[in-house]
Amino acid sequence: MPLVPVHELTRPALEQGYAVGYFESWNFESLLGVIDAAEAAQSPVIIGFNGEFMSGEHRVAPERLAWYGALGRAAAESAAIPCALIFNECPHDEWVRRAVTAGFNIVMPVPDEGEPPANYARRTAAITAYAHEHAVAVEAELGTLPFGADIPGDVTDPQSAAEFVAQTGIDLLAISAGNVHVLLEGRRSLDLTRIAELREAVPVPLVLHGGTGIDDDSLREAIRLGVAKVNFGTVMKQTYLLAVHMALHNREPNPHELLGMGGQSDIMVAGRLAVRDVVLDKMRILGSMGQAKT
Repeated sequence: MPLVPVHELTRPALEQGYAVGYFESWNFESLLGVIDAAEAAQSPVIIGFNGEFMSGEHRVAPERLAWYGALGRAAAESAAIPCALIFNECPHDEWVRRAVTAGFNIVMPVPDEGEPPANYARRTAAITAYAHEHAVAVEAELGTLPFGADIPGDVTDPQSAAEFVAQTGIDLLAISAGNVHVLLEGRRSLDLTRIAELREAVPVPLVLHGGTGIDDDSLREAIRLGVAKVNFGTVMKQTYLLAVHMALHNREPNPHELLGMGGQSDIMVAGRLAVRDVVLDKMRILGSMGQAKT
């Protein structure tokens, strides 16, 4: 089916007390696994790719943004469940603007390192105006998530969040309330009082990044309080890499059996199925299973 505007995913989620998951892909097999899970679960879903990673100067070979946009749109249009497609977390405005016209229907500009908040707000307002001209939604963030177990963050202030949303006109707000980016081990509880205050102050749907590191019960309560979208990435890559590592222990000498034939020995299949299974597990926690049924 055609790409679905994000408000058509978040509005019923808020009304019925579940959240829509964004499950970040990085290649063809991971995207297949996300769609497989969403169709099996009859769950709405947000698919997409990481803009900060794709636009990073460290990349050995440049990425072709138009290919990712076309792939994501094709995946959504061929899926049997409603999908939105996000270009996630990119500090480079030229990439975000290109994503607006490359097939994505959500984009997310983020602050560059050390950027003053006022400048980020001005940038976001300009991108939002441009995106809305093309019927593309904008997610932005206020507050800084801790990174891993060592780098601290800043919790989102409700009044500042309300002012930021009014100034920029964004459609979704990602918040910092105890969630952590790239938490490789363990789980953390959320600041549920802060989330309730933010839900009261902010008129747009709230988003939690760092879903991998959030305790299940805490996440369910945050959804009950009004979180409409939750992002997952780290746990998907961890699960994918473990499955591929195990599959590579196969002593099959025929490279076609290991790559591309689609059988039990195919490492591409192993990665796809691993992503499918972990996404299904997260959809159960989000409460989105069965919500795509008409």
